[in-house]
Amino acid sequence: MSTTRHTTRSTSVIFDLDGTLVDSEPNYYEASVRILAEHGVTDFTWADHERYVGISIQETVSDWKERYGLAAPVEAIVAAKNRHYLELARVGTPVYPEMRTFVELLAADGLPMAVASGSSREAIEVILGAAGLDGALRTVVSAEEVDRGKPAPDVFLEAARRLGVAPADCVVLEDAAPGVAAAHAAGMRCVAVPYLAAQADDPAFATAGLLVRGGQGEFTAREAYDWIVASGRDTA
Repeated sequence: MSTTRHTTRSTSVIFDLDGTLVDSEPNYYEASVRILAEHGVTDFTWADHERYVGISIQETVSDWKERYGLAAPVEAIVAAKNRHYLELARVGTPVYPEMRTFVELLAADGLPMAVASGSSREAIEVILGAAGLDGALRTVVSAEEVDRGKPAPDVFLEAARRLGVAPADCVVLEDAAPGVAAAHAAGMRCVAVPYLAAQADDPAFATAGLLVRGGQGEFTAREAYDWIVASGRDTA
């Protein structure tokens, strides 16, 4: 075990939240349906929602304004969508069991960890608190706090800055192509666990060091941990 600790000591792990740590997309979809209905859009489908997986709320709403001709300001729609989402999130947002185990393995080994997400900071903190992950994942960065959302690397670079580590010493856990692209742009290794199986062939996923093509159904904490150990040894 001493060899494992040595090879992981300089590694930090940054988690995306939605679709990676927790299965929050159904709640985001329902929040979208509700807010769009308030603005007269009543035919928003899950297939419509899928095009927004992995990008920030601000960018999603900006696209909505153009696509659906919404009159309200982006900020007002974002705030209302967040209210709907938080109502749903407080009721329940399931944590992927193997991801919880993975966090526990990393925490036991003393690895620094962070969450970097396109969600609002309030939403991130509500979900981590309800899931009991806030103790292990204390460093949190929202896309609201940086200039550019994914696929730009800003949110991951800010997480590394707050952890006090070099980007090259970070491993990102991601479920969506924009996030994998952001990790690559940040110069970070990446474990990609696609939320949408159809996205697995997106060129962005080819940049991941470890691609779990079957998504959460195939992801195991031990495989990811062992890969981090091996890749840390390779870059030492």
